[in-house]
Amino acid sequence: MPENTDDQGSEQVKSTRRTFLKRAGWGAALVGLGVAADETIRSATAPVVPPRTTVTAADGVRIDDVTVIDPVDGSRRAGQSIFVRNGRIAEVVPTASAPVESSLRVIDGAGRFAVPGYNDMHTHLLQSPDTELGFALMLAQGITGIRQMEGSEELLTRRAENRLGLNETAPRLLHLPGALLLPFNANSADDARTEIARQWDQGADFIKMVLTDRDVFFAAIDAAHEKGLRIAGHLPPPVHIDAAAERGLDSIEHLGTGSSVFLTLSTEADELWAQTPSTLPFPTWAAGIPFAGWAFDTFLKKNFLGPATSTTNAAQLALLKQAFATYSEDRAAELAGTFIEKQTWNIPTMANIRSKYVLDDPEFRDDPWLQRLPAEQQQEHLAAVESFHSTPSADLDILHEYYERTLQTVGIWAKQGAPIMTGTDGNGRGVGNSFAIEFRELGRAGLTPLQILQATTSQPASYLRRTDRMGRIAAGMDADLLLLDTDPLASIEGLSSISLVMRDGHDYTSADLEARIQRLMTATD
Repeated sequence: MPENTDDQGSEQVKSTRRTFLKRAGWGAALVGLGVAADETIRSATAPVVPPRTTVTAADGVRIDDVTVIDPVDGSRRAGQSIFVRNGRIAEVVPTASAPVESSLRVIDGAGRFAVPGYNDMHTHLLQSPDTELGFALMLAQGITGIRQMEGSEELLTRRAENRLGLNETAPRLLHLPGALLLPFNANSADDARTEIARQWDQGADFIKMVLTDRDVFFAAIDAAHEKGLRIAGHLPPPVHIDAAAERGLDSIEHLGTGSSVFLTLSTEADELWAQTPSTLPFPTWAAGIPFAGWAFDTFLKKNFLGPATSTTNAAQLALLKQAFATYSEDRAAELAGTFIEKQTWNIPTMANIRSKYVLDDPEFRDDPWLQRLPAEQQQEHLAAVESFHSTPSADLDILHEYYERTLQTVGIWAKQGAPIMTGTDGNGRGVGNSFAIEFRELGRAGLTPLQILQATTSQPASYLRRTDRMGRIAAGMDADLLLLDTDPLASIEGLSSISLVMRDGHDYTSADLEARIQRLMTATD
């Protein structure tokens, strides 16, 4: 059979692009892409404005004889009835003494466990090309609330106009930022203050930090807090994780990204930091190129945020090897104390980090979800897996240890009581990346089922300052809840034994949700 020349050409193009980026550098790449973007942007058609949507009022319902679990203290109350009216929990009372109301539909909860709906506190669902399918996939995993981690003026406007498709078949949008803070909109402290003021005026709920120099990073924290906004995100290369917490960064995503956390947790931290470049991965002058931000977002972000093999060079691997050899559990525990004192939250996104550093695990080839992806996405994913496999074994050992140290560090933080929340960094479902896998990996880190449940329910409620509306099953709370077939406090697997999802008073069985996913996937084939 002849070789597929189209595939060969595609691989040559990918290889050429990687070589170009490595040899020419980010600045040169942005020059070329920025110029090319001019014509592309001008020729693009205006996006179609989606219709307005609202949540349809749900009929009243009563769930009988269920065991209600309170994530705050891990208590169980068996034989309870949950009354739901107008999208809110009206009351929770023992079934034996519950009043009879013929107007309410009854759901038999015998043998099942009720917990608050789950919250994915780090998702990029609204960047998905098919948000409706993403919404369905999230609900099927019990996710009734999301913190979207990348926004824009357009998304903020569409939220204000109810044009994001957020009805009863979608998770509740809990937090939405404006545009990511990058050198293209925050190249100086003044730029950052101006951009944050603009996003505050646009209605952003928080500020998402990705990449700036050190002075701009700290100025952005202060500017966000002056506007009453929280600020969350990545740590730029020159910023130490303990300094970020001390200064007031509200939540750290992916352990800060890169090597920062492990350099800090080394007993030779000062020596290792002295060997670390303090500059951005592209020159600051490149930020001023017309359309440079668009070029980064369109062409370079995927490479920049891809598998560790595409973002880690030999010098960085050598530093990591030294950091791991001098890793200090005491320093990790001390850092946890700083997080507790400063109320700095961590969203580890374990499954996502695993996909960057352990991509050669058989699960990334065998995950049944891979067969449900479009052919082009399957090929792209498998090509990345093959590329990861071809990495020299000595380098793979360091990358694998990166993930094992991540598990160890998150476990120490959890044991010390540092605030942690659950997030996937996904857009609904991905190969080797689901809420069930996130739960499993948090368990491998040492979190108990109760701690994972808290990180997914009551902790997000605390972080968002919404304990009066979410995080528990009690009178007055939003009617976003789950019925589980297995005790979620007895095993991590029980957290994913979902039989029913209720979103704003509308209830769906797991079979209902799977059928909806099948219809949506068939429609896009």
